[in-house]
Amino acid sequence: MSLSPCPTLALAGTGNVVFDTANLSNQRFVLFFYPKDSTPGCTTETSDFRDLYPQFLAANCAIFGLSRDSLKSHENFKAKLALPFELISDPDEIACEAFGVMKLKNMYGKQVRGIERSTFVIQNGIIIQEWRGVKVPNHAAQVLAFVQSLPTT
Repeated sequence: MSLSPCPTLALAGTGNVVFDTANLSNQRFVLFFYPKDSTPGCTTETSDFRDLYPQFLAANCAIFGLSRDSLKSHENFKAKLALPFELISDPDEIACEAFGVMKLKNMYGKQVRGIERSTFVIQNGIIIQEWRGVKVPNHAAQVLAFVQSLPTT
């Protein structure tokens, strides 16, 4: 995979946080895109990242989840799952377009536009790893193993 600069974005997140990639340019973080709050696959994926969160922190890596859901929906989802990290709201698909995760999908025989489950590891303003078309089982552990393999910063 070729390394590419992280798109410059500033979006609202839970906990009154502004997710601003410019302010994160000297850090390492995981940004995972998921289709919808409180759906089975997204709940499992988000819970897996939650459960591994202490190990991500030990590897000097923050985590952010992102979908097109509203901040209100995100706040409810975050509270329901007791998430220790923030969820980013992208109702206008700004980040989704910047990272190229919007895809046509078949749902119940109809073509619909939606987020292709994708995860990015960003370090010092550069996308250093990406997973697209993610399958949920064991994914968070794969991302953690990659992060743990990096030199400490």
